[in-house]
Amino acid sequence: MRADILTREYPPHIYGGAGVHVTELAAVLGQHIDVEVRAFDGPRDDPHVTGYEALGGGVGDPALDVLAHNLPMAKDCEGADLVHSHTWYANMAGHLAAQLHGIPHILSAHSLEPLRPWKAEQLGGGYRVSSWIEQTAYDGADAVIAVSGGMRDDILRSYPSIDPDKVQVIHNGIDVDAWAAPSTDEERAAAAEVVARWGIDPSRPAVVFVGRITRQKGLPHFLRAVEKLPSEVQIVLCAGAPDTKDIAAEVSGLVSKLQERRDGVIWIEEHLPRPQLVAVLDACTAFACPSVYEPLGIVNLEAMAVGLPVVATATGGIPEVVVPGETGTLVPIDQVADGTGTPTDPEAFIDDLAAALADMVSDPERARRMGAAGRERAAEHFSWETIGERTLALYKDILG
Repeated sequence: MRADILTREYPPHIYGGAGVHVTELAAVLGQHIDVEVRAFDGPRDDPHVTGYEALGGGVGDPALDVLAHNLPMAKDCEGADLVHSHTWYANMAGHLAAQLHGIPHILSAHSLEPLRPWKAEQLGGGYRVSSWIEQTAYDGADAVIAVSGGMRDDILRSYPSIDPDKVQVIHNGIDVDAWAAPSTDEERAAAAEVVARWGIDPSRPAVVFVGRITRQKGLPHFLRAVEKLPSEVQIVLCAGAPDTKDIAAEVSGLVSKLQERRDGVIWIEEHLPRPQLVAVLDACTAFACPSVYEPLGIVNLEAMAVGLPVVATATGGIPEVVVPGETGTLVPIDQVADGTGTPTDPEAFIDDLAAALADMVSDPERARRMGAAGRERAAEHFSWETIGERTLALYKDILG
């Protein structure tokens, strides 16, 4: 069997959870079947990975240039037994490949355009193009993989024409060994250098956030919440790649105000290699995920694998990952029913988030116990071997 996996992101060009997912999934599937990966961002050295530039150099419009990548990707799927696309950036390549070559198209839902209306800030009219691409692909797909039960509910609500029987839940996964905290003297020494370079004080409690600067991650809510934390608590932000100038300016302004009022506010804007990010996470007390939209949240699994307790919004697929009172805390949220995820009472959400974070860092020993339980849960329920087996079983079922 040959499966062609179609994606925007693939190493070394990864900026979000979907790219991590595709990388790990391709690796585990490649142990059992022939896998060809087709991605954006130009040529790769791996003979089983083809990287594409926009056909004809593109036209200068972000949404249309996605299609300019998708056309040659679809053509090159000739000879595959099936195609598996990830995110709207590659969904049309999968849809067209299925039509062109007469093969099944499976897609994985990592997010949904109807639930990300703020993308119109970034894409303008291109948001209507991305929404059209996604709906067309979902309607025509032979199977849709939802990364959580919450995501499955969102899919069926957003696209009611889809047959529920073709939407299956296969969670995201995590390589817990790759995200293990430093354990050898050499690893601990290297980690200490990273922590010192960024000015993090391991003797003080710290809350860490990791994510892109986008509306769905709830970063402005988080920055307002941490204003309420005790002064000894450090705030570590691993946050970059802003969607728009507006959200970048808002976050920058909030961080500046925080830094004026308290010390220990550390903003790391660059994308850290995994060993350095693990070192930063391991130096902190708790992980914060204040997202207002999160189909599952690979970042939570990564933090759990390092051994951190997670304080996260009770939305989307997050409650399927974080067990309250055992591996972390879920912060309640009532949301406006307009697809934005906006809290109906932002101040109440901010107060609840601040209280949950303050409670978590107030008892370091309890936080460590929850972190250990989180690592165990990540290893038990979210291993890539299990996700790969379930995905391969779906492939075989579709092919008959």
